[in-house]
Amino acid sequence: MDFVSGLRCRECGRTYPAEALHVCDYCFGPLEVTYDYRRVAATMSRERIEAGPRSIWRYADLLPVADAAPVDLGAGFTPLVRADRLAAELGLGELWIKDDTANPTGSFKDRVVSVALTKARQLGFKIAACASTGNLANSVAAHAARAGMESVVLIPHDLETAKITMTSVYGGRVFAVEGSYDDVNRLCAELTSEQPTWAFVNVNVRTYYAEGSKTLAFEVAEQLGWQAPDHVVVPIGSGSQLTKVAKGFAELWQVGLLDEEPSVRISGAQAEGCSPVATAFAEGTDVIRPVKPDTIAKSLAIGNPADGWYALETIRKSGGSCASVTDAEVIEGIRLLARTEGIFAETAGGVTIATLAKLVTEGVIRPDERVVAMVTGHGLKTVEALAGTVGPTATIAPTLEAFAAAMGDERERTNEPTTRSA
Repeated sequence: MDFVSGLRCRECGRTYPAEALHVCDYCFGPLEVTYDYRRVAATMSRERIEAGPRSIWRYADLLPVADAAPVDLGAGFTPLVRADRLAAELGLGELWIKDDTANPTGSFKDRVVSVALTKARQLGFKIAACASTGNLANSVAAHAARAGMESVVLIPHDLETAKITMTSVYGGRVFAVEGSYDDVNRLCAELTSEQPTWAFVNVNVRTYYAEGSKTLAFEVAEQLGWQAPDHVVVPIGSGSQLTKVAKGFAELWQVGLLDEEPSVRISGAQAEGCSPVATAFAEGTDVIRPVKPDTIAKSLAIGNPADGWYALETIRKSGGSCASVTDAEVIEGIRLLARTEGIFAETAGGVTIATLAKLVTEGVIRPDERVVAMVTGHGLKTVEALAGTVGPTATIAPTLEAFAAAMGDERERTNEPTTRSA
């Protein structure tokens, strides 16, 4: 069943039909999907959800498209991992990692693309397109292949090799653009007018695409026994994911799936080389000043975030915070998560973990809070960032003597006891 009641401007409140629209004709504000929550509440239940597919489509009643056979590679219902070793290292009581590295193409973008292309197909689009820092390109190309659609993706020319390879292998057209993501996005906005029959998932279908991020909140609450956490840390690129996570928790309460009204503090994480939202938060201003990105966290390298102001507003209203971390701290965040919990995150995940550690040190995140950190992409996508920081412990000859000598040297380096058990 489709419970969408229409679209509404986030600025002036004007309403529109649920069509291929993304900008208000009156004030040029962004549009978002609205639902008939009374009808949703009368139909949606914990039992109905738990009997559904182990994917984002178990929450179909709160998604903006009704389709018995959605464009689906199995996105969602990823692990929520209790991170006790990392919590102990940081001085937290209860910490969970929402591990979206387990999605089909290795990032949370599978959530938004599954929704976007299902809606795009319903609206009659035949070609799937996007501007991307890599993860979205991977997902659009993969989902388009699954749906039998053509794909056209535009990416910055200097993306990580794995992301370019992964996008290209699905058979669509990949255009590397000389410039930053903001240059790519500007070109896609122009192409939207030139190619009205193409579904640019993060431009003319963005209104529907963004709704897929709500499923992160839905899953976290369900996996915590239908309870909301106290604090969530979310990486910020465009800012859309953070705002939709907040919307997701609010919707669960609105339709009666949570026993208590959620009071979730939401904090944002950015890299110092591209931190317009964190800078605005620190300066106490509402102005998001565009920047030229310069960071290893390329999936977050959006210098002029479309939802930056809304992310900032969400953070402040929730009582959360926003901080940025250096590239060195990003790498340490990746290694810390891998060493303590066995989860290999891409650079965006390193930003989340490093920011989590920073906010704990500053006393923003408290030991008595139930905390969830969003890790949104797999580390195999960004191995270049770790070049020179990881590698073999030693290179040895194929002999027991060489191994014993190397082990002795390593024990001495790490002050590990050298005694052997009887």
